[in-house]
Amino acid sequence: MALAGVRVIELAGLAPAPFCGMILADFGARVIRVDKTKVAMAMDTQARGKQSVAINLKHPLGVAVLKRLCVQSDVLIEPFRHGVMEKLGLGPEELLKENPRLIYARLTGYGQTGSYAKAAGHDINYLAMSGLLSMLGRSQEKPYAPLNLVADFAGGGLTCALGIVLALLERSTSGKGQVVDASMVEGAAYVGSFMWKSRSIGLWNRGRGENLLDSGAPFYETYRTSDGKHMAVGAIEPQFYDQLIHGLGLDASDLPAQMSISDWPEMKETFTRAFGSKTQAEWGQIFDGTDACVTPVLSLDDVSSHPHNQQRGSFLRDAQGEESPRPAPLLTRSPAQPCLARDPFIGEHTRPVLHDFGFAAAEIEQMEAAGIVECKETKARL
Repeated sequence: MALAGVRVIELAGLAPAPFCGMILADFGARVIRVDKTKVAMAMDTQARGKQSVAINLKHPLGVAVLKRLCVQSDVLIEPFRHGVMEKLGLGPEELLKENPRLIYARLTGYGQTGSYAKAAGHDINYLAMSGLLSMLGRSQEKPYAPLNLVADFAGGGLTCALGIVLALLERSTSGKGQVVDASMVEGAAYVGSFMWKSRSIGLWNRGRGENLLDSGAPFYETYRTSDGKHMAVGAIEPQFYDQLIHGLGLDASDLPAQMSISDWPEMKETFTRAFGSKTQAEWGQIFDGTDACVTPVLSLDDVSSHPHNQQRGSFLRDAQGEESPRPAPLLTRSPAQPCLARDPFIGEHTRPVLHDFGFAAAEIEQMEAAGIVECKETKARL
């Protein structure tokens, strides 16, 4: 795989950092998640392909163990607020001095500098600070955060993974590591660059929820079907819009012009009545194979059974039968080969990982007895 041979140390955290680590693991990196000791259950639901080492970082010897792992690794992912790693003596200056090739990835909400660098927050706060939240929502309604996808995962985990891969690529010529300062505020804003770059062409001249792409237009909207499901419509171009009108069984001469903005509310009512007359499956039969840009809104339970997704193998099942998306993008020569085994238990790989990093068996036993590390290997049942 593309990242085969890359060693990654991921300090356990919430959603964004685990997603970043899973991306790297899916594409071949060896990702070792460092968990706290005396924790009953991992909060990482994106642990596919990772190993777990449990280290007590409140003990100086535990910090020394983590430092030894980092010195022998290619990447460190840390999700703590600014200053936490420095207090442990594991800041970038310290680690890069001992391992000049280390990619030190710092994934935080507000970044490593600025007045909010040490402030707490979550996706909705970072999205608000990015400027994007002000644009999300229906007309005459308050701003609406779309799950925690934009800042946590797109602006956070995915952007951080991109930064790591870029730094690894640069290291191949310079031989030097560097710090990746991944701010979820800036990452979310960067993902939304189109919003800024398209203001000059009038795409966002109207209020929230009243523009072409934010649910203002009747031809870029979702509609309820007779069976309580929904269809998504994205018929922007005139030739696609014509096919939409034809598929709905409407007469274009009875309707206002497509871009008559003042008539959009009335047109929405017309489309709502039309879509409400048939089931989602019936609309699928009408619009499949056309360029009307009309598709079913698939639920998480239904998405893998759609013929297109089935044909591409877009979703996979792990050893426990749980379904999730296949890693993307698809590479032709070195595609991701995601691990299908169950997620690791906390401390499950402490002993073998430490052994791989040069710790002697007696040394590991002593640290386990002293509560510096935890070893929770699974035992075979005969």
